[in-house]
Amino acid sequence: MAAPPTHPRSDDDWSLLWVALLAAVTATGPLAMQIFLPSVPLVQQTFGASAGAAQLTLSLALVAVACATLVYGPLADRYGRRPVMLGGLALFALGSVACALAPTLDSLIAARVLQSAGGAVGMVLPRAVVRDRFGPERAAGLIAQLSMVMVVAPMVAPALGGVLTDLIDWRAVFWFTALAGLLISLLVFFALPETLPRSALTFGVGALLRGFWLCLGSARYRAYMGHAAASSMIFFAFISAAPYLMVNTLGQGATAYGMWFIIISLGYMGGNLLAVRLSGRYPVLGLMLAGSTLAVLGIALAALLALWGPLTPAGLFLPIALSMIGSGLAAPNAQAGAINVFPERAGTASGLTSFMQMFVAGLATQAVGVAQNGTAWPMLGAMALGSSVALGCIAWAYRLEA
Repeated sequence: MAAPPTHPRSDDDWSLLWVALLAAVTATGPLAMQIFLPSVPLVQQTFGASAGAAQLTLSLALVAVACATLVYGPLADRYGRRPVMLGGLALFALGSVACALAPTLDSLIAARVLQSAGGAVGMVLPRAVVRDRFGPERAAGLIAQLSMVMVVAPMVAPALGGVLTDLIDWRAVFWFTALAGLLISLLVFFALPETLPRSALTFGVGALLRGFWLCLGSARYRAYMGHAAASSMIFFAFISAAPYLMVNTLGQGATAYGMWFIIISLGYMGGNLLAVRLSGRYPVLGLMLAGSTLAVLGIALAALLALWGPLTPAGLFLPIALSMIGSGLAAPNAQAGAINVFPERAGTASGLTSFMQMFVAGLATQAVGVAQNGTAWPMLGAMALGSSVALGCIAWAYRLEA
């Protein structure tokens, strides 16, 4: 087998194709999470299970993602980016095969945990690789490009999963993800070098724990991490309530929800594109403030429309799309800012940030679901809380850097 590439390579080697490879790694987790959604009812029928039991294939997968993001960063700081990334992708592919072959619902749930834990490597290490290779000035823009992948993948994955399920079977979904994981693993092996210099490697379990403690002990890091987590609360509060409001309150079908949701995805992508163009030209905190202010304006507009008259799809989605433009601009800069506090421990910093984003997102999703009353107010309240906390974190960061 060919010898792996070594560090360093010239800037010319880091072409758009290389960024596309990191984007493919980033897409593994969102792809696996979303492509399976249309198959859940058929899985329930196949195993004769209750809806609650079948739902564990999703909820426990989210728990696995959150926990895995906390582990990958320190492991990457200890052993290097490349071997940990390859290990995560291998776990993703093996978990996908286990899902496809699962004879019982329990074994499918366990396999989904493995698959999701492996796919979570894409939420952490591509950001750290970008920071290693391109430095703090260019990191935010490139992280924004990777963030767009995490929006596009959930936008197209359910449709792809539905086609595979209808034309073949729900197991075909997992054979597809297994093949994707294998191909991406091969590309990483042959094309992606190690970006962490050997002199920067940490050693021992104690060093891993000290990495967590070092990051969490920094007020600057906590401010950036808090902003990233609060921004995720805005998005997940919306997606936890919007389907219910569209179907049960407004009487719209699932297809209508999917079409309107494209506007939300395009809004976030638009914010990411702004981050790509503006990052490096303007201060990170300034871009975070501009994006968070735009997010607040979108939420406020949605609240005014809800007060003005009956809820409509346009009144629900269009102002929130404006808010998502702001979140798409602010979030990548917050993630880059958190990593830049400890560039020598970029993996640990990225992993902790991803964990907090997923943890807060899970809390927001559950809280909005419990408080659902047929109106938009529980959703808007949670989104307003997230945007307020995000602005508070920016003010805190400004004070710390003054």
